[in-house]
Order: sequence, then C-alpha cells, then structure tokens
Amino acid sequence: MYFRQEIGKWGESLACKYLEASNYKIVDRNFLCNQGEIDIVAKDMNRKELVFIEVKTRCNFKYGTPAEAVTEQKLKHMKQSIRYYIYRNHIYDVSIRIDVIEVFIKKQCCKINHIKQVL
Repeated sequence: MYFRQEIGKWGESLACKYLEASNYKIVDRNFLCNQGEIDIVAKDMNRKELVFIEVKTRCNFKYGTPAEAVTEQKLKHMKQSIRYYIYRNHIYDVSIRIDVIEVFIKKQCCKINHIKQVL
C-alpha cells in the first residue's frame, strides 16, 4: 500500500473513532460502486439522520486544507454513489446529509474537524 493510501485509511479509522465517541453508529465503510466511493456511512443517533461522510486526511497544507479537496466533481460522484447506496439498500423515509471530516496529522498528534451538511 502506498503512503497516501495508508494515511487515508488511518484518517478514516480516526474519523470512525471520533464519530462513535460522538454518538454515531457506523453503518458501512468504503462503499464502492461504479459511480464512486463513500468513505463512511453512519447513523447520527441524536438527530436520527443517515450521514454520508467524505474523509480527507492531510499531513501538511502544501495543497490546501483537506476540505478544499472536496471539489464539485467529487460531490457529484458522491451524490451518485449515495443514490445507488439508497437504492441498493432499500432505504426509505430517512433524512440524510453529507458531511466532510478533515483529519490533520502532525507527528503523533491529530486534529479532527467535522463539517456538517456540506450540501
């Protein structure tokens, strides 16, 4: 596995731990289809919403913040993937939202920024 992929997987694991500590239930991870990938699908137990989460992990700001990497094109693919996920899993009458979680890693420290309702 390449370094960037390892950092990405580590960031997703940290994001899952953060979500679980914040009263979310992880429903699915790395859902892959022809339309794209959804990093994390979680249930917000407080708001009773199904949340589709894009996780972006960075070790530096050389290419901008993690959230800046979530482009319109990425959101378009994500929406298509979400439609397919909902269809495939027969999900009805559930509120959904799309979030982005930024994971900043520096040495042995990490910081998580949860951006809710990006659309």
